[in-house]
Amino acid sequence: MSDDGTQLDKLLERVARGELSPSDAADRLRTLPFEDLGFARLDHHRAIRDVLPEVVLAEGKTAQQAVAAGCAILERAGCLLVTRASEEIAQALEAAIPDLRRHPPSTALSVDRRPPRTPRSGVVIASGGTSDLAVVEEAAATCALMGHEVERIVDVGVAGIHRVLAETEALRKANVIVVVAGMDGALPSVVAGLTAAPVIAVPTSNGYGAAFEGLAPLLTMLNACATGVSVVNIDNGFGAGYIAALINEQAWSGPPDPTAG
Repeated sequence: MSDDGTQLDKLLERVARGELSPSDAADRLRTLPFEDLGFARLDHHRAIRDVLPEVVLAEGKTAQQAVAAGCAILERAGCLLVTRASEEIAQALEAAIPDLRRHPPSTALSVDRRPPRTPRSGVVIASGGTSDLAVVEEAAATCALMGHEVERIVDVGVAGIHRVLAETEALRKANVIVVVAGMDGALPSVVAGLTAAPVIAVPTSNGYGAAFEGLAPLLTMLNACATGVSVVNIDNGFGAGYIAALINEQAWSGPPDPTAG
């Protein structure tokens, strides 16, 4: 069970200390597995099974829906990550959650009210160009909420190969590397050829017509010649950051105990 998966334990401890009545605890237990908001069923048990609580994908939601879901998750879990928020939704969330933090130029927002822990180093995020920074920051925000510090190596695309070669030492010290690139998508193969660390490749939708909004770099990355490259979906900084944090956690702590609760 993750560090964040202690909701039930905390609830029982509050009852034992007399801070919460048994009837109030019973009410909370009814919504611990999931909470029906009418338009969504929030998976409050996600934080028990996983590292983070449910993440709010704001795209396709109204501002009212995003705020309702975000506030309910934050109340239960003590942290919140929202991705792909429009300006309207971002402002509505900030009005409801004043300590919410933006991660420009991405459209991700986050807040963490849990007790602080020392961030774990070892995650590097490298990007081909400035146009990729929105995806970089979505990945970095995800890692940070999961307790992992990110070293950014930006604008090291293969058009100037000397730029990435100059960062070889930093790349080789990493436990895991996220590589974000559009256009031809060649950067992950180059990075994987310089280091033994696992590389998580993120194709972006940046580029001219024949890039097909990220399809061209996606296919390049899937056909990487270098070993140790895995690929997530186009522009999926969240997915890449999540996987990177899981890998880095195991590099620090070892694999999870399958017999744990």
